[in-house]
Amino acid sequence: MPTEFTNLIIEFRGGAELLFGNKKKHSIRLPKDTKPSTLKQLLVWLKDNLLTERLELFLQGDTVRPGILVLVNDADWELLGQLNYELKENDNVLFISTLHGG
Repeated sequence: MPTEFTNLIIEFRGGAELLFGNKKKHSIRLPKDTKPSTLKQLLVWLKDNLLTERLELFLQGDTVRPGILVLVNDADWELLGQLNYELKENDNVLFISTLHGG
């Protein structure tokens, strides 16, 4: 059976893009198994495929680090079930870092 994918737009802002090759916008094809893909699966995929440096500045355990806002189609992921949100075709997932050095 051929692998199926969920097409997504992934964006990084507020400095988070520096951890992903300094690229702010990515169009990705997230492989999915028999169940719908979730944000938790997306985070693992991002870590394995796009993250270029400083894992600890993006992830803490199996979720994003405190201080990183996650929006799905302009809605806060906390309203959508966070890691359990089932991604849909052409969802736009935006990660905004609110962490700033000084």
